[in-house]
Amino acid sequence: MNTALRIGLRSARAHQRRLVGTVLAVLLGVAFLTGTMVLGDTLRANFDTLFADANAGTGAVVRSADVLPAQNVPGGVRAPVDTALADRLRTVPGVSAAEPSVQGAGQLVGRNGEPIGGKGPPTLAGNWLTDGTLNPYRLAEGRAPAAPGEAVINRGAAEAGDLRIGDTTVLRTPDPVRITVVGIATFGADADGMGPSTFTGLSLADAERHLTPKGEGQASAIRLRSDTLTQQQLVDRVKPLLPTGVEALTGHAATAESTADVSGRFLTMFTTLLLVFAGIALLVATFTIHNTFAIVVAQRTRENALLRALGAHRRQVLGSTLAEAAVVAVVASAAGLVGGIGVAAGLSALFSALGFSLPTGGMVVATASVVLPLAVGILVTLGSALLPAVRAGRTAPLAALRESAVDDAATGRTGRVRAALGAALLAGGAVLTVRGATDGPSVVLTTAGAVTALAGTVVLGPVAAALAVRVLGAPLPRLRGVSGALARRNAARNPSRTAATATALMVGVAVVTLFTVFAASIRATLDDTVDRSFAGDLAVTAPAFGAGGSGVSPKLAEAVRQLPQVEQAVGLGRGVARIDGHGRELDITDPARLPGVVDLGRVDGSLTALGTDGLAVSRSEAAARGWHIGSTVSVAFTDGAEPFTVRALYEGGGVAGDYLMTREAWAPHRVQDSDSMVAVALRPGVSLTEGKTAVQHVADGYGNPQVQDRDEYAASAAGGVDTMLSVVYALLALAVLIALLGIANTLTLAVHERTRELGLLRAVGQTRGQLRSMVRWESVLVAAFGTVGGLGLGAFLGWALVRASDSAGTGSFALPTARLAVVLLAGLVAGAVAGLRPAGRAARLDVLRAIAAE
Repeated sequence: MNTALRIGLRSARAHQRRLVGTVLAVLLGVAFLTGTMVLGDTLRANFDTLFADANAGTGAVVRSADVLPAQNVPGGVRAPVDTALADRLRTVPGVSAAEPSVQGAGQLVGRNGEPIGGKGPPTLAGNWLTDGTLNPYRLAEGRAPAAPGEAVINRGAAEAGDLRIGDTTVLRTPDPVRITVVGIATFGADADGMGPSTFTGLSLADAERHLTPKGEGQASAIRLRSDTLTQQQLVDRVKPLLPTGVEALTGHAATAESTADVSGRFLTMFTTLLLVFAGIALLVATFTIHNTFAIVVAQRTRENALLRALGAHRRQVLGSTLAEAAVVAVVASAAGLVGGIGVAAGLSALFSALGFSLPTGGMVVATASVVLPLAVGILVTLGSALLPAVRAGRTAPLAALRESAVDDAATGRTGRVRAALGAALLAGGAVLTVRGATDGPSVVLTTAGAVTALAGTVVLGPVAAALAVRVLGAPLPRLRGVSGALARRNAARNPSRTAATATALMVGVAVVTLFTVFAASIRATLDDTVDRSFAGDLAVTAPAFGAGGSGVSPKLAEAVRQLPQVEQAVGLGRGVARIDGHGRELDITDPARLPGVVDLGRVDGSLTALGTDGLAVSRSEAAARGWHIGSTVSVAFTDGAEPFTVRALYEGGGVAGDYLMTREAWAPHRVQDSDSMVAVALRPGVSLTEGKTAVQHVADGYGNPQVQDRDEYAASAAGGVDTMLSVVYALLALAVLIALLGIANTLTLAVHERTRELGLLRAVGQTRGQLRSMVRWESVLVAAFGTVGGLGLGAFLGWALVRASDSAGTGSFALPTARLAVVLLAGLVAGAVAGLRPAGRAARLDVLRAIAAE
């Protein structure tokens, strides 16, 4: 073992208490990264298993060849195929079974009247496949549906809705369908369902009646099984019999396609989000690690100088410091790998608690999920310790003859260079950020400016720390007397250390503030949108997230319109078509009635003249496409393309989207029709309470969707923002915890460094309580510096992100002062908590031993 490594190992053993904070910082950062990767591996494997099980008995799938891409619909939207084709395919030699598969949206209502699921994973309904090999579900209780109104539901849905065999309930398709539960099924052998999705199995006749456009003779696909042919042979055998526009693919190909749809969209976005927060945690840990080693190296100046005086080379001193860092890196990273399993389980539980249930299954740990976090943990630790190690190697042998002193980079020539560089970076970053937010706007330019501004803040921190701490601590001498004055002086005496300690917290608070401001601005935008464009009094909705939920029955608007309390009621449905070569969402509505409940702004042309071949387009979308009133546009549906004429232009950015089409124009092309909302205007003199009661009574017969006034509707529209913000706060908690560990670790090292000073203070009359108070308030001041800096930086970057992402120019910026005040208070309280351990250690020092310490 070489000398540097031996010295490093001995130093790590001798000073292990000083390195506890560093070990914890590395451990937590690596654990978060490992947990993120393990959770991604687990989800990917579970989804692979789910889709493989779903198609395990399927040799081939026959379906429509053309697909329309649709947001929140994995795989897009396809036209149905004729069920009669199944009869023809059964006669093909080698085909053992051919079953029409009808599938659509269908949301069960539980015993308590509340819908089951709908918060992300889809709520599915379809026909119960009679061929046990083709059907991925297995009856656990009861029997298969045979008569109209009978249904089998998956066990997970039954438990969530407290439903049992013999119970009757409502299935939203979205038209309400009264069903009786005759069977409860598992997915495969014993799973409660296909992940967190719900499934309702109906008879084929019921599925056709409620889930297909024509009500009979149509299926989403036809599943084939062969006992004698391979999957490819089966596909080749049936292809010649397929009509134009219909394709066949193997069961393996269908599985791979479904898996890719989920992995390419949901899983990529999900794991990327988690990796971003893992990166933030590791960035915060970097500051903590660097600061710890910088302090430790400064405190060992005489020790390193003695090594140099005894003949040690610079490389040996540098190597011993890096060896010590390597020991910390390996031990902490290895522990982080173990902790990552717990983090993965915790993240899964967090999302389940917030309503985003994830597929369950055994943890899957891929090789990359072990090697990469371990390598990152070691590299981050060694990289953070490199500059302090270089500084240690430069220690002159003569330093052993004088008292150790800690050089401060905020003073002298180094301080002037730092101030100039930091100011330049901060100014340049601010300019880039503002330009990205206002010129264009450009998210890329704004991001580049934000990174530059953050770098400038870090570089400038030591220069600004002394002044900032003196200003923030100005009230302390009056409030806490001598203890407050000493805490203020101690926090300001080494600006570089204070800034380095506070920077980790500053980064965490800045990210928290950025997301808080961004979320508040989204809420403000939604509120303004409702105020500006929703002219009704009530909104009837069936809220859902992502692909979940089934929407509102299109028949509800007409039923509500018949009420004597109602002036107008209009449904807004959603359709998908390919316009100008791109998949677009359409608002399906009655344009002639719409102005009574939705404010479209200035309308050019005529909304009443749309008919069955006309479109109304938002003015911004028309300008982007170069269209005007009278322009002919090709609109492709699942069953073919038709020319449409632009007959009206209106203001966009409101409740209505960029395209409006009549129900008459949509009806021939619809797959499964539903409304996302029914907007209701009450007659003059009808109170909200009276109108809401009347509308709710009618809505109860359509699956009990929510009836909300304008304020409730706006709050509901922004409800997902609060949920996502809760997720962000939970994910950022680890980064903030690492930052607070850094403060506690720095103060603990400072107590060790000032042992003699603290002993002298006790000797001249300072009580243990005053000493504890002094250290705690020093911690609060460091936390205050980091928190206030993070609030300012995060608010600025939040404003820039809001502006940069608002390409349409219709968004609103909001500064949530109450929430930011809570962040400030939480930062100060956390600082006080971080100071408890070092304050207690300082108070326990033996006075005589402390005075005698060197």
